[in-house]
Amino acid sequence: MSTLHRDTEQQGRGVVFTKGAPDVLLTRCTRELVGDDRRPLTDERRARILEANEVLASQALRTLGVAGRWLTDDLLEEHSTHPDERLEHDLTFAGLIGIIDPPRPEAKNAVERARRAGIRPVMITGDHPRTAAVIAQELGITTDGRALTGSELERLAPDALARGVTETSVYARVNPEHKLRIIDALRRSGAVVAMTGDGVDDAPALKKADIGVAMGITGTDVSKEAADMVLADDNFASIVAAVEEGRAVFANIRKFLRYLLSSNTGEVMTMFFGVLLARQIGLDVGGDAVVLPLLATQILWINMVTDGPPALALGVDPADDGLMDQPPRPPGERGHHRRHVGRHRVRWNHHGGRHALRARRLPARRLRGGQR
Repeated sequence: MSTLHRDTEQQGRGVVFTKGAPDVLLTRCTRELVGDDRRPLTDERRARILEANEVLASQALRTLGVAGRWLTDDLLEEHSTHPDERLEHDLTFAGLIGIIDPPRPEAKNAVERARRAGIRPVMITGDHPRTAAVIAQELGITTDGRALTGSELERLAPDALARGVTETSVYARVNPEHKLRIIDALRRSGAVVAMTGDGVDDAPALKKADIGVAMGITGTDVSKEAADMVLADDNFASIVAAVEEGRAVFANIRKFLRYLLSSNTGEVMTMFFGVLLARQIGLDVGGDAVVLPLLATQILWINMVTDGPPALALGVDPADDGLMDQPPRPPGERGHHRRHVGRHRVRWNHHGGRHALRARRLPARRLRGGQR
């Protein structure tokens, strides 16, 4: 990104300031600023600057390079009305900036709970690969310190990418097209993919994922419109809490259905065998008439007293212990099925968070956090 400024101390002079990834910015610089002097940028100095950049990145700092270019008044006016990419070449490198952007205190615990629940968080960021790897290790997203860059991703064939997404949990220096490729590869592998994002460039990925989660505080209107859910507090822990809540609701629905089916089956069997065995149990009054085991009012009373209130109580039952230690259920599993197998995937952007619920495409809804 570049900004144009007029030099108020020197008439007829202007300056352009440019910031960006140090390794990219250095390719556009021909000189460096040392004190007040502008000196030629040698290969040796480039290597030392990149080495310093690696040191900052290894300390989990987000790094930025800053450079400038001094312009005549004519060039300043020309580029002010018609910006040109050539303006960001022949720059003078000014220095490196390291910015600390620590994860939230609850993020590490949320990642651990997600992994126990069979959800694999994946970090996708535009930061330096070393920075991304260090933060991912700190959070427990990865243990090998490996990060796949966008340029490396572009060189992968579809088959290699399909294998890579099952092993790689950190992606750095990516652009929107790379996010779409990652989502496609994960979905082809059978994973359910959820994606978080806050920017305009995240909208295609939010739309393509099974569940798109936009940031409610920092998110743009475009990302919110493209998403299925809006995270009101921009907190990854809220997504994990929502998974637990969703599992608890699903488990309570199962309890509700099983109770109603068992109690109603008892009524049906009473009526059926009461008529079938009327002679043996003394309900036969002669001829073709029999006494019904239960009258309609009795059935209604049983349904009102023994079915409704207990079933409703089961519907609001607290979550069972160990609910988040179970693997996710398959997307097509029915509510009365007993098995809980399968695995989901969650993509997590370093600046937001991304999540694994299978659902129909719904209008965006707001989600506020707090673990159970």
